Amino acid sequence: MKAGPGNPELWRPGAARSRDSGMRRFREWLGAKGLGAFTDYPDLHAWSLREPAEFWESVARFAGLDLALDERPVLEGFPALPGTRWFPGRQLNFAACLLRDPDERLAMIWRDETGARRSLTRRELHEAVAGVQAGLRAAGLAPGDRVAAMLPNAPEAVIAMLAVTALGGTWTCCSPDFGADAVLERFGQVAPRLLFVTDGYHWAGRRIDVRPVVAQLAAHLPSVERIISVPGPFAREPAVAGTKSWSAFVDPAARQVEYTELPFDHPLYILYSSGTTGAPKCIVHGAGGTLLTHLKEHLLHVDLKPSDRLFYFTTCGWMMWNWQVSALATGAALVLYEGSPMHPDPGVLWRMAGEESVTIFGTSARYLASLEKAQFSPRRHCRPDVLRTVLSTGSPLLPSSFDFVYREIGADLHLASIAGGTDIVGCFLAGNPELPVRRGELQCAALGMAVEVFDERGRAMEAGRGELVCTQPFPSMPLGFWNDPEGERYRAAYFGRFPGVWTHGDDVERLPSGGWMIHGRSDAVLNPGGVRIGTAEIYRQLAHVAEVREGLAVGQDWDGDTRIVLFVELQPGCVLDASLVERIRARIRACASPRHVPARVLAVPELPRTRSGKLVELAVRAVIHGRNPGNLAALANPGALDHFRDRAELQS
Repeated sequence: MKAGPGNPELWRPGAARSRDSGMRRFREWLGAKGLGAFTDYPDLHAWSLREPAEFWESVARFAGLDLALDERPVLEGFPALPGTRWFPGRQLNFAACLLRDPDERLAMIWRDETGARRSLTRRELHEAVAGVQAGLRAAGLAPGDRVAAMLPNAPEAVIAMLAVTALGGTWTCCSPDFGADAVLERFGQVAPRLLFVTDGYHWAGRRIDVRPVVAQLAAHLPSVERIISVPGPFAREPAVAGTKSWSAFVDPAARQVEYTELPFDHPLYILYSSGTTGAPKCIVHGAGGTLLTHLKEHLLHVDLKPSDRLFYFTTCGWMMWNWQVSALATGAALVLYEGSPMHPDPGVLWRMAGEESVTIFGTSARYLASLEKAQFSPRRHCRPDVLRTVLSTGSPLLPSSFDFVYREIGADLHLASIAGGTDIVGCFLAGNPELPVRRGELQCAALGMAVEVFDERGRAMEAGRGELVCTQPFPSMPLGFWNDPEGERYRAAYFGRFPGVWTHGDDVERLPSGGWMIHGRSDAVLNPGGVRIGTAEIYRQLAHVAEVREGLAVGQDWDGDTRIVLFVELQPGCVLDASLVERIRARIRACASPRHVPARVLAVPELPRTRSGKLVELAVRAVIHGRNPGNLAALANPGALDHFRDRAELQS
């Protein structure tokens, strides 16, 4: 699909919805405070970059954050990138902001694929956090201590995180589907004092036992002083030796949470890069920057209200878990789900959304594409009269998936394709409840984010395609990497290519409509004949080939140039014969360009992915060239790479 002003408009907010949006109320609030009369979003966005101190202070006030805002400067060292400090001298506690107003309103609902269900009010959540905090205090947890967890997406993960951060500890987490090596690669670098684990989890109708993994963690994490076990599907069977049960750790008599006030940039989370090319980078995020960024995105870009119920399909190993949990600070309720999104059938999440009156439904682009391929219609299971927003991230949302959402879920929905990453625990490109949704486009650059497109020489482009960069500091920039005291690895990761400019690694296009389009990761860009081709451009066309479940495209060095090789995973019962290959090529030729047509189309039984579900094009490219594919522990299915080795079809 060719990008441009002709991308059709699929949705525009009605007058009532626009008038009641958080974005509109924020603009009016700024006007009432005498900070400016902003007639539209471009005007507001320009001001957020022109006056960053006023903008971020206004976000804090609008969100009700008590940062003791006074005459002290909001920024120190601006515009150093990196090097700027935010709200120096101010203190807060992250957990206190999420747990404020402990009343009888709903805080969260949890469900899993077995049909189990639990709910907690804000008061019950507060008391549960108090009980765990008492156990942490008895264990001697101090500010700055790391606490790690290998837990499913259940209330205990949220409760433990809030208890740890209330005391000033730093939280880091993996999901239980990570193998022992992958967990040790992460937790082994940050030396946690305490470790929360589970004995297993449910997936696609099976009980998965992770007690052998827990045993390896206990043996190879010498820093861990105590392991606390949250009961899972094997709770009635013997626990791993040396662990303490959740019920024994918690003090049921505790009722009040104590909060340790800490600097704005106190380390809150340690998140991890995928680690496909080496040991995962341990990315340290600050409490204030994370909270302020999430509140901006929740209140303004998502238009989240206290009456909302927010669901995001995620695990504790993906940054969207951290992003969702922050929504407690808005007064909204969380809906958590643990299990396969396709078991026992593709309707499981949509039935849950209908039964629990979910208003904001978040998922991945891959999931929406799989529903489309399966010809599944969610509108027969959810409540289109209640659901008002669908969020998508993880990879570029295919244009056909935009059509699918409006055709098969609901016509009056705000579909927000958003993009950012673990590196910033937030978004560069976001949704906007006041702007129209155009097919295949991300709506806007997020407020306070100086997103630009650079060409290969580092020159800003007013329109066109190039490298996604950010040219001004923002609060959710990492504090740094763990065990990188001089910041050398941190600077090399984000500022090595264009000094003083954050380079994110996305191949992006700024469109005449004002929207954006992501073509894939810039390090996976294909260059046949010197023409830049994003892998997402090819994947968009595969969405229209019914026999193809998914594809992965790489560039193969060939005859002094690069040729495109497309690997496809087929639907059950389908065969890659000459006729199907020609239809794939014809679709790509007609709807992308002749340059996009792969020289080879080959079938594989499965495609390799990271544990967060992203395709690993670089690892495949390394394998077909006979090189080391990097860190196999980072992959959910490393054995899939065997299907790409020594393919005779690639020798001619």
